[in-house]
Amino acid sequence: MDSTATQKLPEHLTREELRALQRNKLGALVRLVHRQNPFYKRKWADVEIPEDADDMESLLQSLPFLTKAELVEDHDASPPYGTNLTFPPENYIRCHHTSGSTGTPLRWPDTRESWDAMLDAWAQIFRAAGVTPRDRLFFAFSFGPFIGFWTAFESAGRMGCFCLPGGAMNSEARLRALLENQCTVLLCTPTYALHLGQEARAAGVDISRGRIRLIITAGEPGGSVPAVRARLGQLWNGARVFDHHGMTETGPVTYECPARPGVLHVMENSFIAEVADPVTGRPGVSEGELVLTTLDRVGSPAIRYRTGDRVRVAPEGVCACGRSLLALEGGIIGRADDMVIVRGVNVYPAAVDNLIRGFKDIAEYRVHLLQQSAMPELVVEIEPAPGVLFPETLAQRLRCAFHTALGLRVPVRLAPPGSLPRFEMKSRRWVIEPGASASFEPLPQTAFPLKT
Repeated sequence: MDSTATQKLPEHLTREELRALQRNKLGALVRLVHRQNPFYKRKWADVEIPEDADDMESLLQSLPFLTKAELVEDHDASPPYGTNLTFPPENYIRCHHTSGSTGTPLRWPDTRESWDAMLDAWAQIFRAAGVTPRDRLFFAFSFGPFIGFWTAFESAGRMGCFCLPGGAMNSEARLRALLENQCTVLLCTPTYALHLGQEARAAGVDISRGRIRLIITAGEPGGSVPAVRARLGQLWNGARVFDHHGMTETGPVTYECPARPGVLHVMENSFIAEVADPVTGRPGVSEGELVLTTLDRVGSPAIRYRTGDRVRVAPEGVCACGRSLLALEGGIIGRADDMVIVRGVNVYPAAVDNLIRGFKDIAEYRVHLLQQSAMPELVVEIEPAPGVLFPETLAQRLRCAFHTALGLRVPVRLAPPGSLPRFEMKSRRWVIEPGASASFEPLPQTAFPLKT
């Protein structure tokens, strides 16, 4: 690869330049990991690594997929960090863990080089979002051990932005802080941005006096869901919603296309992305499970990692934004393992979220999956927004919307104001109730994610 290409910003690379960069990084990564990472040395014990490790396609196909179950088993066998460590323990400077929303939390340590690579990835996200050193960023995030916006916070500070952490504040305090400090960018989950907007109205905080022009979301698919985006724009005085996604095991992976809202670009300078059939594992499909190889997180790499995220690939070519990066239409459109079949209809939580968020008079909701027989049923609880005069009419309208969109008659129940849980981190609105009846009394607020 010529030196002029390497001097370009990653978003300006051509497909050929990206492939050359990926090929070089993958070859170096596999050689290093195969030599000194205990986890992969064991996992690849029976794998014949091609002599020409720079042949990316052959090399990838020779390597088995990695699953979260394997990582959990490794952590359990070798606590606290497992054996996916390419360097001695003293080389690692940071450690965060997964949210636990899809099973057992994993601790994930990082070297200085790996951490810096994730900060570079966030700089790419900020450039695409139009964030500049003149912006003032508010992070509505707890800053606990979950990796969340930690890398975004440090990357923004490195850019020279004003960064205000919102940990240990309640919602009203966060609202007043972002107004008093004239913050221009809000970073949080889409669920929490909705909650903050609703809380502002309830607390009499006029966010139209503020300067928030941009909301950068992560942690849930909602940032690419049209109804959620529209609702956020209404609540936040027309602020632009900018989605991105990542995970503890990989770091930041994608960012929203500046020209096509709801489309995510994969940062292919740092990742090799494959899309595989979630049942057969066959790669190269246009819609399926996202499989990622982290090229820059060398200290604890994820190589051909089955993320469980369901995506749809846009046709290859130069995007309207001028980028040649892989594009995912609709962002993360669901989880490969969270679909439920209700009376023969495939139902995805993201589709339910899009439908419900189309009703501005619904403040919050919860979905109960009733396992009362071999065929599951859904019951939806909704909490009307303050001031709604005819809540029963709202419930009936939602029942009709479910029937029109899904062909299902879904019972909709009303919940008292403030009774449903709010979420700062990843939301868990789907609960499972074995043996429950559709005509139920209010159920306990136990969150059970439909993932393993």
